[in-house]
Amino acid sequence: MEAARALADLVEISPQVEAAAVVNGDGEPAGSIGVPEPRAGVLARSLRDLLEAAAGFRRGEARVTQLHAELPEGDVFAVTGAGERTIVAVTRGRATPGLVFYDLKRCLAALADET
Repeated sequence: MEAARALADLVEISPQVEAAAVVNGDGEPAGSIGVPEPRAGVLARSLRDLLEAAAGFRRGEARVTQLHAELPEGDVFAVTGAGERTIVAVTRGRATPGLVFYDLKRCLAALADET
């Protein structure tokens, strides 16, 4: 499944997700929905920086595989899957973290099944 289709499915099943992007292990955006095209690269770099900064608080070589940040008007979620591919989503309001993480993992799994 291509990233654009997987993200469209994500937004359909997770109505609280207002924008999302898939970022490949090399840090390049693979697709996005609700993210203006010129901003996709900025989002990918910001995501990489955020995950690296979060990993700095962990012991040893452990990487961060999930991240949830609360913002005044919504939340940001990120999940890293196999092949270091990461999906990031911005939600409106207070989303239920467990449900959003589940949907993001399903989206990544759908992408992995096709590669």
